[in-house]
Amino acid sequence: MTSPADPNAKAIKTLDKDLKRIGLLEQATAFTARPLVGPGIALVFMALAGLGAATIMGAGTGTWVVVMAAVIGAYMALNIGANDVANNMGPAVGANAVTLGGALLIAAICETAGALLAGGDVVSTVSRGIVAPESVAEPQIFVWAMMAALLAGALWIHLATAMGAPVSTTHSIVGGVMGAGIAAAGFAAVNWGVMGKIAASWVISPILGGAIAALFLAVINNRIIYREDKLAAARTWVPVLIGIMGGVFATYMAMKGLKALVHLSLGQSVLVGVAVAVPLTVLMRPVIARQSRGLENRVKSLKSLFSIPLVLSAALLSFAHGANDVANAVGPLAAIVHAVADGASGDRVQIPYWVMITGALGLSVGLMLFGPKLINIVGSEITRLNAMRAWCVALSAAVVVIIASWLGLPVSSTHIAIGGIFGVGFYREWYHEKILKENRDLSALPVEERTRRKVVRRSHLMTILAAWLVTVPATALLSAGLFWAATVLAGFR
Repeated sequence: MTSPADPNAKAIKTLDKDLKRIGLLEQATAFTARPLVGPGIALVFMALAGLGAATIMGAGTGTWVVVMAAVIGAYMALNIGANDVANNMGPAVGANAVTLGGALLIAAICETAGALLAGGDVVSTVSRGIVAPESVAEPQIFVWAMMAALLAGALWIHLATAMGAPVSTTHSIVGGVMGAGIAAAGFAAVNWGVMGKIAASWVISPILGGAIAALFLAVINNRIIYREDKLAAARTWVPVLIGIMGGVFATYMAMKGLKALVHLSLGQSVLVGVAVAVPLTVLMRPVIARQSRGLENRVKSLKSLFSIPLVLSAALLSFAHGANDVANAVGPLAAIVHAVADGASGDRVQIPYWVMITGALGLSVGLMLFGPKLINIVGSEITRLNAMRAWCVALSAAVVVIIASWLGLPVSSTHIAIGGIFGVGFYREWYHEKILKENRDLSALPVEERTRRKVVRRSHLMTILAAWLVTVPATALLSAGLFWAATVLAGFR
């Protein structure tokens, strides 16, 4: 130990101060660099996608165009993973049925499996008939139109994610294709009948999702929660509800998730669902009876009975989402690859496997890097969810997709899930005020405090509605501008 008289004491003290400053500088550097890790990994993934495309395509004509498209396609897939996947896992996380880390892992596995095992093997080069192929049949013009559409959709989803607004990735790419198609060939190139159906789905999807989720919650309230003997009611009704869930998801998977492997009609899919629902109900009766032993006769005890079914439903939704919505990222990319390789756009395009892998990995990487923000907003910031309410939201999403397929309506899984969350929240407000006659008079409080104490947070409602309304026009305008700039730079104007 040094004494005050020690000549080295001052030097040691100075050294300690310098080392402390260096330690603080290192901490500050680490803190500052932490937000850059995610974007850095994303950039590496995009670069690898471009490098892989260059390796596969070789040194042929148009390789650089495919490389550019692969980078943009990877960027689109990252954004879909960051924004869209939250709709499947958000309710389960908000209900504390699974941790955020567990949800990310489950969703990443199921999204990748859905995209690779059951992803569509063909995709319309004009994104589901929005633009007539013959209107932009010249290969080079078509390539730049698809490139602009893909980049516009990716940029818009990126912006929406930064704002905390879950938007439809399908509508984003549809708006992008529409804008580029109009810029390339005029308004006559657009199939306005299909666009009318999509516009109608903006209203139908969330309302139907909210109504069905509220209906399921009303059944649970009436038959289980507000019964004197809650556990006895749960033993009777929870197996039935789980059986319904199994049947609905079996129908959903038969129609949507596995359509690339086997094609079944609506009637056949419903029969598959019934074949799953009935035995599942019977099998779950002794399981629920065993799980309910020793539980207290209160609502909190019932939540544990719904946790595992909720996680399974979220996993199945993620699988089906990967199987279907991966085309939003890789569809235009596959069309560009086809146009460069074959010199024509064509009406239908085979998706190369490397393109599908790019999309599948992009969904998972985007989810792991940037998904937690939207998962937290969807799961806990719109309204308070427990396992039963979140289960209603997940089930309503599957039911609405089945109904929409039957009616031939193009719906958005994002709109359905968010509509279900709002439906559950608004139903709770109505039920507590009108049925239970609880005193929720907040008129004496300031406007800001009254809004904060509502079951559904209105600020999120307005942000999400605004983002939904402007998605197609915003991506269309952005895509048209990008297409014009690209064609000018490429010397077509």
